[in-house]
Amino acid sequence: MENFAFYNPVKILFGKGQIANISAEIPADAKILVIYGGGSIKTNGVYEQVKAALAGHNFLEFGGIEANPHLETLLKAVELIRAEGIDFLLSVGGGSVLDGTKFIAAAVPFEGDPWDICAKQAPVKAAIPFGAVLTLPATGSEMNTNSVVTKWKTQEKLFFSSPFVFPKFSVLDPETTFSLPIRQVSNGIVDAYVHVMEQYLTYPANAPLQDRMAESILKTLIEEGPKVLADLHNYEARANVMWCATMALNGLIGVGVPQDWATHMIGHELTALHGIDHAQTLAVVLPNTMTIRRDRKRQKLLQYADRVWGLDDGTEDVRIDRAIAKTRDFFESVGVRTHLSDYGVGLDVIPKIIDRFKKRGFVALGENQDITPKVVEQILALCA
Repeated sequence: MENFAFYNPVKILFGKGQIANISAEIPADAKILVIYGGGSIKTNGVYEQVKAALAGHNFLEFGGIEANPHLETLLKAVELIRAEGIDFLLSVGGGSVLDGTKFIAAAVPFEGDPWDICAKQAPVKAAIPFGAVLTLPATGSEMNTNSVVTKWKTQEKLFFSSPFVFPKFSVLDPETTFSLPIRQVSNGIVDAYVHVMEQYLTYPANAPLQDRMAESILKTLIEEGPKVLADLHNYEARANVMWCATMALNGLIGVGVPQDWATHMIGHELTALHGIDHAQTLAVVLPNTMTIRRDRKRQKLLQYADRVWGLDDGTEDVRIDRAIAKTRDFFESVGVRTHLSDYGVGLDVIPKIIDRFKKRGFVALGENQDITPKVVEQILALCA
């Protein structure tokens, strides 16, 4: 196991009715900006719960955060915060709203062009404190320091991470997810699954606890995901999927082990260029990353085949083939298609992505830093 430092100060309020408790987590004299997306929180009852919980607090609202938060929109919120003297933010929505809130929190005190936080990995030295009410389990953003932002003008989707953007608290009430469209439920299951795979499917690091924790999340998603889709008001299944999504990317299963993330880097470009949902891009790319990298990932692929899918007979290559097929079939079974052609995208996208990777210096990706643009091209060629 590799050396590591682990720190996660996020307070989780999990379960029914927990939105009512957010008042105690926010300073009484704070001037709050409630940040949300397209307005669904005003039709599913979440907005009214938040409003009731903030009774007595001074707050303003900022809506319209996109599914892939646009820099241009976020900068409008930054202007509002600076003009109004806002000193606490409350994200109410899914991972995109929370990612946008993290960027806003870091951008307000940032000196210079805020886009440099993502584009140049400029260090974040401070951020406005914020909390979250999560309505879409998927990204794990409610308990980590990661944020992904899209600059719409140039079709760039980039990320940043900083310990200054840990939420102070996050409310996870499974009932807030009951009204989600099927597509978002399906996407959330796949997103959480691939987050685990990016940290698990690398090479053995003599970290059996992290491995088994990762495998338990994968197996739980495989078991509980279909239950949610079969009954959208199954509270217990919703709760299990929601906690899986949080545990998938709160840092715990990634300590002391190598991580990949090449699938995500490729997927971000497909979203930026063609607007494909983030989880959809992951479902397209991951099976083909597994195929192209099967020799480098052989030991973990065999472990994955055995422990997650129960595949312990046949040759090693047969077991690996079946594990990859099982992964693709699972994504399809929860309603997420796994080919670029399913989304009307052709292989002419490949040179565009390769050019972007070269210009940004993304020439040594993956756990072994040997996923070159040529390897990315090979992966994408199988995604048709």
